[in-house]
Amino acid sequence: MSAATAMGSGPIAVVDCGTNSTRLLIDDGEGLGLRMLRITRLGSGVDAGGSLAGDAIARVADVLKEYRTVIEDHQVPLSAVRAVATSAARDAANGSEFLQRASEALDTEIELLDGDSEANYAFAGATTGLGGNASTAVLVLDIGGGSTEFAYGVPGTGARPTEAVSVDMGSVRWTERFLASDPPQPEELSSAISVARLYLDDIDREHPVIGRGASAAQLVGVAGTITTVAAVEIGLDPYDPDVIDGFVLTRAAAEDVFRTLATERLADRVHNPGLHPDRAPVIVGGCCILVAVMRHWGIDECLVRERDLLDGIVAEFREAQVSSDAELRRAQTTGETPGGDDAAR
Repeated sequence: MSAATAMGSGPIAVVDCGTNSTRLLIDDGEGLGLRMLRITRLGSGVDAGGSLAGDAIARVADVLKEYRTVIEDHQVPLSAVRAVATSAARDAANGSEFLQRASEALDTEIELLDGDSEANYAFAGATTGLGGNASTAVLVLDIGGGSTEFAYGVPGTGARPTEAVSVDMGSVRWTERFLASDPPQPEELSSAISVARLYLDDIDREHPVIGRGASAAQLVGVAGTITTVAAVEIGLDPYDPDVIDGFVLTRAAAEDVFRTLATERLADRVHNPGLHPDRAPVIVGGCCILVAVMRHWGIDECLVRERDLLDGIVAEFREAQVSSDAELRRAQTTGETPGGDDAAR
């Protein structure tokens, strides 16, 4: 389904089938909207085996059936529903099989996003409603389960990042690749952070706009690892997205949460206020990436946002709606066919 599909001004539903979680946003244009998240671990084992497990596909399909009911209950028309899949589905040899089964479960075609699109949507979502100086650059950091996106640019209505890149490191991938012990051994943590910094060296070399600008930019963090670290720092239980959105996470606090979680056994880690028990197995892997980023570019603060890729897709929908409405009004005024000569043929 194209994001350019015209729809009314009512609710919009967006679904994200990620590597670690499957998420739903129903946006009515006010506030943070209805947000649902289920830890489905779609990408478990993909880094090593190259394929999505049958039980993982089944877990996501079950959640998508649940979301389908929620979408119907909120009377979201099919023309205002969009669903995407990201890193795990991109990497897996049987990704097309997953997309077919997931699309059937949701009754909406699941679109496979490439890494650049994922980074662009994360930037659009994270910078929605972001105030500050119009010339101040931001670096949006989206740590997912299988990949991490970096998007650098100046926020603004409809703004796109100046530079964006997706890197194959994420909380699930890093956990499976480096953190075999419970709790992780110091040498495992050191390896995870060191390899993450090698990827950041690559960004410095291959994307110098990001590399040169990161230290002076405002770091804006989105997605599960960063919002979870913020929630653990606050001791936020139950989780409240309104508290997290706009929270400033210092590097010192991020390092402190990392040390706490990394030195605990999983059985103890799950009891930290603010940490969803299902996210506990992979949170240390995500923390390794977060602290590597802040150390590498000498960044002292991260502005945490609840708005992310889902909100970026919603913003594109809304822009398409405005354009469609304007075209319709123009056609009604001039008597032309909406869409111009091409639409009339």
